[in-house]
Amino acid sequence: MLEMKVVCEKCNAELGHEDAACICSYECTFCADCASVMDHTCPNCGGELLQRPTRKPVN
Repeated sequence: MLEMKVVCEKCNAELGHEDAACICSYECTFCADCASVMDHTCPNCGGELLQRPTRKPVN
């Protein structure tokens, strides 16, 4: 199962399960603003950052 990290690894912004975020294939997670500044390239592995799917909160 995809690990839904709750903070951006660059700026430490909080990321809810329904917030826009980008991830690489290793699940490095960045907010949309940081991913855009980094040209959608993961600084950790050099992989492509893609939009993370959203997940509804469990009630």
